Amino acid sequence: MNIRKLLNQRLLIIVAVFVLLSSCEPTQNKVKQAKPFYKDKPFTQEYSVKYQLEDNDTELRKVVSDRNGYIQIISSKGLLRPRAGQFLFPGTLVTDIQYRPTSDKKIATAINYKNQLVYIDNKAVLSNAWAGKLYSKHQLKNAKILAGDNDFTFLISDGKKLNMLKDSETIWEGEIDTEIKDIKYDAVNNLFWILGNQSINTFSPKNKETEKVIDNTNITCIEIAGNELVIGTSDGYFKIDTKSKKQIGKVQTKLPCTEITTISEIDGNIWFGSTRGAFMLNKEGKYNYYASKRWLPSDNVIDIAKGPENSVLFLTDRGLGQIFSKEMTLYDKAMFFEKQVRNRHIRNGFNATVGSMVSGDITTGSLPTSDNDGLWTAMYLAGEVFRYSVTKSKDALQNITESLDAMERLYTINSIPGFPSRSFERRGYKYDDKPWRRAEDPEWDWKSTTSSDEAIGHIFAFATIAELVDVPELREKSIMLIDTLMSTIIKNDFYLVDWDGKPTKWARWNPEYVNARPKMVGDRKINSSNIIGMLQTAYYFTKKEKYKKAAFYLINKHGYLENLMLPMDKIGHAPDDADLLSRQLSDGWNHSDDEMYFCGYWGLYRYAFNDTLKAMYKETIIDHWKYEQNEKEGLWNIMTALVGADEIDLKEAVWYLQKYPLDLIDWTISNSNRKDIEFIEPNFRNQTITEVLPASELRISRHNANRFDLDSNGGGRSEFSAGDIWILPYWTGRYLGVIGAPEKN
Repeated sequence: MNIRKLLNQRLLIIVAVFVLLSSCEPTQNKVKQAKPFYKDKPFTQEYSVKYQLEDNDTELRKVVSDRNGYIQIISSKGLLRPRAGQFLFPGTLVTDIQYRPTSDKKIATAINYKNQLVYIDNKAVLSNAWAGKLYSKHQLKNAKILAGDNDFTFLISDGKKLNMLKDSETIWEGEIDTEIKDIKYDAVNNLFWILGNQSINTFSPKNKETEKVIDNTNITCIEIAGNELVIGTSDGYFKIDTKSKKQIGKVQTKLPCTEITTISEIDGNIWFGSTRGAFMLNKEGKYNYYASKRWLPSDNVIDIAKGPENSVLFLTDRGLGQIFSKEMTLYDKAMFFEKQVRNRHIRNGFNATVGSMVSGDITTGSLPTSDNDGLWTAMYLAGEVFRYSVTKSKDALQNITESLDAMERLYTINSIPGFPSRSFERRGYKYDDKPWRRAEDPEWDWKSTTSSDEAIGHIFAFATIAELVDVPELREKSIMLIDTLMSTIIKNDFYLVDWDGKPTKWARWNPEYVNARPKMVGDRKINSSNIIGMLQTAYYFTKKEKYKKAAFYLINKHGYLENLMLPMDKIGHAPDDADLLSRQLSDGWNHSDDEMYFCGYWGLYRYAFNDTLKAMYKETIIDHWKYEQNEKEGLWNIMTALVGADEIDLKEAVWYLQKYPLDLIDWTISNSNRKDIEFIEPNFRNQTITEVLPASELRISRHNANRFDLDSNGGGRSEFSAGDIWILPYWTGRYLGVIGAPEKN
C-alpha cells in the first residue's frame, strides 16, 4: 500500500477517536459577512414578447419602427402590425389599416430614415412624417429597394436598374452587372453600398459613378457599422474598411450559426440573423445567442431592426419577436419570481411544475404531482425562510406556513409512523404509474417509495425554520418533524421502511449498504455525508443523545467520516469486477447528488458537533465546490459561502442569477450545432464543452441537472417554478451576506 495513503488512513482514525472523546457541544452559528460581496445594482434583464403569423401563405419581408414606437411589417399581403402580445402571452400579426391612405398603397418596402418611416411604392418615395410633404415620384414601376442620404436624396432600385431621386427628379440612373438585393448608405464616406447577387458595388452621389469592390457569390447581406461594412455570407461574415475598401481580418466562422441572413447595427451593437436564430457580438468578443421559442417565433430570421422602449425587433418566417432590455436589480427579479411561483406553481402548498402545456401556452397546463414534491417544496421553503430572516416579510411567513403544512401532511396522510410520503393527491387524479397507496381519508391517495433526496431536503428546510423563524408554533412543528423522520430512520437501522415493511430503493444509509460500494462510487460518499449531517441537525435541535450516539457509531465503527472526506476527484467508475449496482451507480457524474450534498451541507457544517469536525467539513465542502467550479452553478457557489470561504465564485453566481431567463418554459433548445463553442471528449463528468453557456441559452433545469447539456426536446410542454431554481440561491446569498440589498441609481 502507498505510504502516504496509509498515513492518511491512520490520521483519519486518530481524528475519529479524537472527535469521539472531545467536546460535542454545537458551535455558534452567527453569520459573519464573507469577503466576497455583491452590491445589487440594476443590470440589464432581457425578455421576449412574440407575435405569431397565423396565415401560412403570407411571406414576411421586413420590419421597421419609428420614433413614436409604431411597428410595421412589410409582407406579401401588404402592411401588417403587431396586435396584443405580452410576456408569455403571444400576440398576432394583423393587417395594418390604421392609416388607409398608406395601407391601401402597394408598399414594396420601408426604411427608418431620420427616425421616421419612409416608404416606396410603384409611384413614389413617400412618408407620413414632415406633414406628408415627402412624396418624390419615380419612374421605376417595380421599385422595391430604397436608401437615403442625409438630404432627402434617395437611391432606389427594382432589382435591375438604379435611380437617384431628389424631389421627384431622377438625377442619375444606371445599372450594375448583377441582380440588386439591397442598398445601404454610408454617411461617413458619402457612399451608397449596393449588394448584388454576385458582388458588392459602391455608388458615389458626388461623382455619379459605380465601382465594383468585391466579387463573391456567397454574400447574403450587408450593414454599415461606423467605418466598417459588415458582410454576411452563407458561411460566416467578414468586414471591409469603408474608406480603403480593403478586407479587415479573416472571415469569421466561429459563430452560433454561419448561414447569415441579415445584419443590423443597433446602438453600437452588431446583430446577426441566421437560419438558426439571432446573435449579437458582445464586448468580450463572444456572441449572445437568441434562439428557440424562448426568444423568437421561429429560428429562421429574416430581418432585425431597432424597436421602441429599448427593444430589438426580430422578423422571422413565422412572426415577430421583440426582445426587451429592462433595468432591474436582483431583488426586482426575485419579486417577479415570487409572483410567478404564487400565481401558477402552488399545488396544495407544494412548489410544483406546470405540465401538459400545448406549445408554451401556460393557460393550457395543469399542476401534476411529482416524485420530488417534497424536495422541490423543501428548497422553495428554505428560500422563503431566508427571505423572512432577512426582510421579516409577512408574505414570506405566510408562504412558509402554507408549505410547511403540505410538508407535515406528507407524514400524516399515510399510516406508517414517521414515514414521509413522496406526494399526495385527491383520489382519481394520479398523473403517473408510480406506486400510489390509498389513504385512510377516502378522498386522498399518497405516493410511496420515498428516497434520500426527499429526506435530505426535508431536514434542510425544517432546520432553517427551526433556527431562523421566530414563530414558536412553526419552530416547534419543524423540530417535531426532524425528530419524527430521524427517529424512524434510526429505528429502522438507517433505512426508510415503506408500507410493505421493506426499505425503499434509495433511502438507505445503513453501513451494510453504504460500504458495499467501492470507495470511488459516489453513493458511498453522498450517503455518508447526508446521514451525518441529518443526525447532527437532529441532535442540535432536540438534544437527544441517540442522534449523537448514532452519528459517532457510523463515524467510528463504519468509516463514515473517511467516506465523506474522500476528495471529489476520486469519484469515478467502479472497477469491472464490482457488483452490478455499483457499476450502474457510477456510469457518470450524478448531478442529483450535487443537489443533495449542498442541501445537506447546511446541517453538516452548521450543526457540526465540534470545531474539529467543522474544520474537516469545511475542507470537503470547498473541495466539492472547486470540483464544480467550471459548471458555474449559482446555488453551489452561494452555498459555499456558508463555510466562510473567501474565494467563492460570487461573480459567476451573480452571472447565473442575472442570466437566468424570466421565461421558465421548457422550450426545445439546440446548441450542439454551434460553431462558436469548443467541444471536448466524452468524460465521466459529462462535460461537453470547455466553457459553460449562460443560462439564457440553455434549457430550463433544476439544480440536479448537468449545465453542460446542450440540447433538449422540451417542446414548450411545461413551465418550471422559480421557487427552487432561482429563489433559493438568491435568498441564500442575501442571508449569508454575500448579496446586498437593492441599490437604485
